[in-house]
Amino acid sequence: MMGAANRLAELASPGHTGKTRGGEANIERILDAALAVFAIDGFAGARIDAIAERAGLSKPNLLYYFRTKADLYLAVLRRTLDMWLVPLAEMDTQSDPVAALTGYVTRKLEYARDYPEASRLFAMEVMRGAPILLTILENDLQRLVASRAALLERWMDAGYLPRRDPQHLLFLIWATTQHYADFAAQVKALTGQSLDDPGFFGEARRAVLLAVLGRS
Repeated sequence: MMGAANRLAELASPGHTGKTRGGEANIERILDAALAVFAIDGFAGARIDAIAERAGLSKPNLLYYFRTKADLYLAVLRRTLDMWLVPLAEMDTQSDPVAALTGYVTRKLEYARDYPEASRLFAMEVMRGAPILLTILENDLQRLVASRAALLERWMDAGYLPRRDPQHLLFLIWATTQHYADFAAQVKALTGQSLDDPGFFGEARRAVLLAVLGRS
């Protein structure tokens, strides 16, 4: 998954931020392993020993970077949220509205295709009431969504987009794109296809863009 060492430095043990190249690589290995284990066993069932073994590290080495299972779980969730928020944050007043939203939808579908476990784990956390992520959702995410909702509203006022509630438009994008990851088994059962199929990916992209822009 994409590098997230700068964000994760805040979550690592004091004095062990992993800013060396080897440290950053270890952090990514740990997070990839933790994602796989948390996605199967959940937070309660996951064991640090199993994560360390999957990462190819000793348990003390893993704990050098993340002192507790809760720290590690938060880091995994935060990496997914950061990945999703980067393309949203890149939309600004200098962006072409149609190109910006087309790019955003495309990248969200790419993430659903490439990182389905991350999407499903995030969904599980939110369905539990977001006990670990709630503060982040109420602060960082809320601020970004408020600013991008205001931007969307300006684009609607200028006639670039159909008129609708801008926050619900963002919810629509999240729900439709992440559906292909969170309900991948259902999509496969009903269509016999997945986002790994280029043709089906294109069909999904056109359908979501039609809902978002009023045109594909």
